[in-house]
Amino acid sequence: MKDVKRPLTARVVDSFRRDTNGSATRSSIGGGRKRSFDAEAAAHNTAASPLLRRLKGRHLQMIAIGGSIGTGLFIGTGRALAHGGPGSILIAYSLIGVMMFCTVQALGEMAVMFPVAGSFAAYATRFIDPALGFAIGWTYAMQWLVVLPLEIVAASITINYWDPKIGLNALWVAIFWLVICCINLFGVRAYGEAEFVFSSVKVTAVVAYIILGSIINICGGSGATYVGFKYWHHPGAFNQGFKGLCSTFVTAAFAFAGTELVGLAAAETQNPRKTLPAATKQVFWRITLFYVVSVLIIGTLVPYTNNRLLSGSSRYDAKASPFVISIESAGIQILPSVMNAVILISVLSVGNSSIYASSRTLAALAEQGQAPTMLKYIDRKGRPLMAILAASILGLLAFLAASSLQVDVFNWLIALSGLSSIFTWSSINACHIRFRAAWKLQGFSLDDLGWRSPIGVWGSYIGLGMNIIILIAQFWTGFSPVGWQSMSAAELVNNFFQAYMAVPVVIMFYAVYKIWKRPKFVKLVDMDLFTGRRDLNVKMLVMQEREERKSWPRWKKLYKLLC
Repeated sequence: MKDVKRPLTARVVDSFRRDTNGSATRSSIGGGRKRSFDAEAAAHNTAASPLLRRLKGRHLQMIAIGGSIGTGLFIGTGRALAHGGPGSILIAYSLIGVMMFCTVQALGEMAVMFPVAGSFAAYATRFIDPALGFAIGWTYAMQWLVVLPLEIVAASITINYWDPKIGLNALWVAIFWLVICCINLFGVRAYGEAEFVFSSVKVTAVVAYIILGSIINICGGSGATYVGFKYWHHPGAFNQGFKGLCSTFVTAAFAFAGTELVGLAAAETQNPRKTLPAATKQVFWRITLFYVVSVLIIGTLVPYTNNRLLSGSSRYDAKASPFVISIESAGIQILPSVMNAVILISVLSVGNSSIYASSRTLAALAEQGQAPTMLKYIDRKGRPLMAILAASILGLLAFLAASSLQVDVFNWLIALSGLSSIFTWSSINACHIRFRAAWKLQGFSLDDLGWRSPIGVWGSYIGLGMNIIILIAQFWTGFSPVGWQSMSAAELVNNFFQAYMAVPVVIMFYAVYKIWKRPKFVKLVDMDLFTGRRDLNVKMLVMQEREERKSWPRWKKLYKLLC
């Protein structure tokens, strides 16, 4: 029988219909009792989610390399430098980089074995406590739901550098909202391609700055004199003492937000067992090259007493970027426009990731019975359609940019999501510790793992401990910020709640779910280590790969070892 080619409109409409063949949703969520949690059904649904595996290795690697490079590095580093000095930002970014490396290695090991929908939120449900999974999942989703309108407004602010007509902001908001929504409606492949392009631009910008900054340091700027580390001696390497260092820790932690997207994308990656280890290795080079080296160069070219570091009208104002300040000081005037374009691409990249991250998390929560049922609707192209639409609709909050309440609204939106990444990273490390303990207790060996974290479970202990230290530092700097002597009591209270508001939100999510559903803490002996596992015959696959490696030339062996 000859196939009849259907009209394009009919095929497009059908692509948005529910994927009835791929859907793995079981009706047993709740187990017949409204106030109970069915762990078996939840694990089954996230493991067999009909999300399509269309992300390639190059997509995942570029997400890993450039996924979190944004305004936190390009602009936020300037405020951190002003508060802590060059020595503080170098120490802070280096130590937070160590913490992120530990966290990503732990996430990579679990994601290779269990590339399930929802990733770390699902791991918290399976390996620790369903109530914790609910709290982490909703806090993480809320973080990205809030980030979308913030980044769209930021993009419109960035455009104001070239076109200062504030009246056009609503038009720019509409354009950027439409572009970001369309990218995500084209599916995960479109998201991957867009992030590949965005991240390539950001990585190129950072590498170019490192080269140019090194030349300026050695050869001098407009004065043509060697700079070296003179600003480390005068005005000095540290500012505000230990408190300045603690405030810099918090800023550095926020700059790394988004790194965990690598694990979230595992459920839509073609071959997670091969691509995830390579992507997690890239994190080391990104941390070393893009963060540590760049903040080192910034600290040698810009003194922390430079007034422009705190002169930005917002956290997206390129005029307060130490990257811009350092090169303008060298007599190069064309950079601000170039840097502004990079910042625009960065905020669009984060906005693009916000719909991806929030929609996948919401869909996974719905699959586990922890979110409204409608959000688990996944169409024939593997798109969590209802979750994408929900995130897109909340993005319309960006039109508050034209409201007189804009500043207050967005400050509190930022406060709601401020510490979400810290809780997410803490849960990843805690899940890995629990997973390894259960893996050993249930009779498995490390050779049975699809991929083993090179720093093991001790790396997760280090990562968890450092996240706790960040929470303590945030509490102190929130309660008693730098320059608190000149602040009124109302300003101090407002500052504390904006700095620490995410903590009571997480506690509230956990307590409400614990009281309502009464889920039990997962015991090691009862932990499900089978549902959703990939490559169960690991030993044979490892033997085959070792034989394949023997035929590789030396350069390829070295490259694979490092990257």
